[in-house]
Amino acid sequence: MTPHIPTIPVDMISQRARYAFKAVVALARARPGEGLQIRQLCEQEKLPRKFLEQILLSLKAAGFITSRRGRDGGYELLKAPDRILIGPMLRAVDGPIAPLPCLSRTAYRRCDDCRDEAACELRIAFDKAYADYLATLEHLTLADVMRQADAARPATIAI
Repeated sequence: MTPHIPTIPVDMISQRARYAFKAVVALARARPGEGLQIRQLCEQEKLPRKFLEQILLSLKAAGFITSRRGRDGGYELLKAPDRILIGPMLRAVDGPIAPLPCLSRTAYRRCDDCRDEAACELRIAFDKAYADYLATLEHLTLADVMRQADAARPATIAI
């Protein structure tokens, strides 16, 4: 009899990063020059307002979006979608994206329980996979993602 091994769901990105991604895509799809108010973003993307406010502040501080006050104000992208790289955007809202602190390119830290980093089985197991993952995120743009999503949607039939 084979022992039952429980599966543990592991999210590669946080809920904060998911919400940030949805908000940035919505801003990218908005009409040029017309910002989206936080109320519109929350309703359109089904996002909690308090959480989204914090996320938008992080994205604004990192230079991805801007905001205008007033009746016609709202949030807008500061860069074109083809200039927004996914890796830096995720870091702006979540911090380091490495699965282990010893693999982080932006916040390296030796693991507390590590005896020999060069021979660490855990580090070896994740090193190549993380390098491939990181290379993708560092070159993938928001425009690339949006094009792939648009291509995957079924075509609508005009009547």
